[in-house]
Amino acid sequence: MVKIEAIIKPFKLEEVRKALLEIGVQMMTVFEVKGFGRQKAHIETYRGASYTVNFEPDLMLTISVNDEQGKEVVKTIQNTALTGKIGDGKLFVTRLEYAQ
Repeated sequence: MVKIEAIIKPFKLEEVRKALLEIGVQMMTVFEVKGFGRQKAHIETYRGASYTVNFEPDLMLTISVNDEQGKEVVKTIQNTALTGKIGDGKLFVTRLEYAQ
């Protein structure tokens, strides 16, 4: 088995969920996370006050599947979640020795 962790933009969640359901993924855990990478901090204005945004809001999906399905899950996430812009996120695949 493998555990796939994917960091994606929040607006891509529904599209990714539907695509994963189509390939037979039945379970997924979603976490709200914040992070930064190459996009660095930027300044935003809210109600006339400026403030610095150091961390961007993202979602982290955690999916555990058998080895054969793992490659298909990664490919599906790449095809549906990536926008081609800085800050798209990351995919991590870890081998699981035991899951219950």
